[in-house]
Amino acid sequence: MTDTGVAADGPWLIVGLGNPGSEYAGNRHNVGFMVADLLAERMGGRFKAHKARAQVVEGRIGSPGPGSRRVVVAKPMSFMNLSGGPTTALRDFYKVPTARLIAVHDELDIDYGVLRLKLGGGDNGHNGLKSITKSLGAEYHRVRFGIGRPPGRMPVADFVLKDFSSAERKELAYFVDRAADAVEALVVEGLERAQGTYNS
Repeated sequence: MTDTGVAADGPWLIVGLGNPGSEYAGNRHNVGFMVADLLAERMGGRFKAHKARAQVVEGRIGSPGPGSRRVVVAKPMSFMNLSGGPTTALRDFYKVPTARLIAVHDELDIDYGVLRLKLGGGDNGHNGLKSITKSLGAEYHRVRFGIGRPPGRMPVADFVLKDFSSAERKELAYFVDRAADAVEALVVEGLERAQGTYNS
């Protein structure tokens, strides 16, 4: 799907990546869900089940009036490595061009709490991105939330499926809040301006 013929006020699709289930809720791998939850809270919306095997909330972000943008915030209810299926189904249902898709996800190769915004690129071994890229191609936006590398010889899979440490949790709310700000800036102001503010 291309931008050709897409209405200027068409929605953006913001997909927070994570694993469903309470046992995963505090994991590093679930920071995308945390950001999605905060965006929904800011919009005053509540997640509802969608036939695309996802929970969604629809609303607007940005200043009231012509500066606001329609968005669909989603949390795939498949496991991380199957995120592409629900994301594609939502893209098709809401008729969102891939260039208006934002994936919010954890990133190992960035220090904890640091953000990087980008369009396109590889998956860097992230199974959620790998699944989405396989389904939709790579030309979608990413808001990458740094979680750092595992200590010592801890396997990556164990590290991402552990909760944030007690030291990390002291700053987690601040970093999640900043990531939600970055998503809003990307939608309202565009990638370049958002990168200038948040690619610290």
